[in-house]
Amino acid sequence: MANSEDQKTVPTTEAKSNNTLVQENFGAAARAYTTSSVHASGPDLAWIVEVAALTGKEQVVDVGTGTGHTALALAPYASEVIALDITLPMLEEGRHLAASRGITNVRFLQGDACALPLPSNQFDLVTCRQAAHHFSNVVQAVSEWARVLKPGGKVVLDDTVSPEEPEIEQFLHEIELLRDPSHERNQRISVWLSMLEEAGLRAHLVRSWTIPLDIPSWTQRIKTPLASVAQIERMFAEAPAVIKERLQIGPNEQGLLSFALPAAVIVGVKSL
Repeated sequence: MANSEDQKTVPTTEAKSNNTLVQENFGAAARAYTTSSVHASGPDLAWIVEVAALTGKEQVVDVGTGTGHTALALAPYASEVIALDITLPMLEEGRHLAASRGITNVRFLQGDACALPLPSNQFDLVTCRQAAHHFSNVVQAVSEWARVLKPGGKVVLDDTVSPEEPEIEQFLHEIELLRDPSHERNQRISVWLSMLEEAGLRAHLVRSWTIPLDIPSWTQRIKTPLASVAQIERMFAEAPAVIKERLQIGPNEQGLLSFALPAAVIVGVKSL
């Protein structure tokens, strides 16, 4: 199906505050996410395509699509992909990317990840890449994934995650909030598996890895205030040795202060 005009849905009341932050922060940064190497060409894009195992007949929805990198990667293997995001400038960037690549079976749709404007039992695949850590109610979002999937349908979740150690989890949460106040939480892998199972999705971990990030590009992409960048740098400098080792804090090959952000790909299959 050819790209159509963005459609809108009204966010739930409890989600409005964070949704507003997300729209403001990512609306202003949309172009940067189009060109970000982490988002546009990370190795996890190929992993998602591989584990999705599409045959060309499937109906797919990509939740929190951003500028559409995941939706566009899946489009050649699907019948139709709905690329859903709360932020219109992100969707506009995605539409331009699709047009530049001659992709016509992606439909861009504005909507709240916690209240999908989509019918139940409709989709063969739901994907969510590098977005769920911004959702205001992640349990509700997972419930929505399960609702819109057909029996036997599959969720492929790809997101940054927290270490299982509470001290390191808290440290990571604090620097994420300094960088971007719309950040909600990087969930632990164990928590993700539990949430998916409780929603009726048989879940398993496919892959875990780390994303190397340097502080300048990581903070400039989302336009982090300089005072917050300075605070992140101080926290890194003063971090206990166990945190520095676990998050690989230190200068990279270019001499830039860097760290390694844990991430995971998790699959859930809806019961028949």
